[in-house]
Amino acid sequence: MKTGSSGSFSNYLPEGCLLCYRGAKMVLFVTGVCGRGCYYCPVSKERQRKDAVFANERAVWNDNDVIEEAESMDALGTGITGGEPLLEPERVVHYIRLLKDRFGESHHIHLYTGMAPVKDTLGALKDAGLDEIRFHPPENMWVDINNSPFRDSLITAVKLGIAAGIEIPCITADYSGILSLLEEVGGFLNLNELEFSETNADELKRKGYETADNVSSGVAGSIGIAESLHGKKLHFCSSVFKDAVQLRERLKRIAGRSARDFDEVTDDGTLVYAVIEGDCALNIIKDACVTEDMYSFGNRGIETAWWIAEDLKDELKEEGCCVSVIEKYPVKNGIVVERTPL
Repeated sequence: MKTGSSGSFSNYLPEGCLLCYRGAKMVLFVTGVCGRGCYYCPVSKERQRKDAVFANERAVWNDNDVIEEAESMDALGTGITGGEPLLEPERVVHYIRLLKDRFGESHHIHLYTGMAPVKDTLGALKDAGLDEIRFHPPENMWVDINNSPFRDSLITAVKLGIAAGIEIPCITADYSGILSLLEEVGGFLNLNELEFSETNADELKRKGYETADNVSSGVAGSIGIAESLHGKKLHFCSSVFKDAVQLRERLKRIAGRSARDFDEVTDDGTLVYAVIEGDCALNIIKDACVTEDMYSFGNRGIETAWWIAEDLKDELKEEGCCVSVIEKYPVKNGIVVERTPL
């Protein structure tokens, strides 16, 4: 196991992780309902215990919402998560078929579940096109997992041709049973850095956990536990990597498809452009021979390249126009990161 610039270390990466590294996986949250109540669950208040569907940050009301979100980021795959997705197995199968039918068999789909599905359920998932499954057994089963239903589910999944593994938070525990089972069946182990969220912070603090630093939401000691397993076949994913690298790469993919001719795409995947507000703005833009592909009409005024606005700002301001440079996320109704008046 080695540490890399990504903030993760690994000597094995399942296909789903490889695509996440590239920001090429859409996250399809199929329900927030879950019967477990794990103390470390990071799911937000907006989604936790609510039967709602989201594609990335977009609320889903119909199938077109899912397809449009996948197309907006040129997704090469989808990770299906929750809550507990398999509390709604027909919904999961529907979305797998929807995505495979639209984007083809090469669109890689992996599923997270805290359940140990039987052969019929796994068979239905395989028939729909599921490529990979990641089991999240309850903490009290980790040490003796070979005597739990998860052993049969893992073995069955592998026999059916579904890449299978276990994905759990990296906390103090005996991982020997998990590692031996995965070695036996050829499965993978993903350890996620334990992290604070708005919904688990109080419980983590009650249990004595502290933040690792002032930069990330990671829990102190979680990385060290993974490092102590040096040489084992596993992949560790840090909170910084998930929050920074994966999100940034996904935003860059979205920006690459959605940017207008005059938008500047930053290294963080945000869009930078200018907004000109004022009655004389259009005349000044046209008098400067700005071509029609280099401006458009937005909610607050004319939107154009920041450098065009910079060149024309004195004339615009003399005519009473307000000129600002905007940096925003490239998604629909994306958050404005910064607004700078010129």
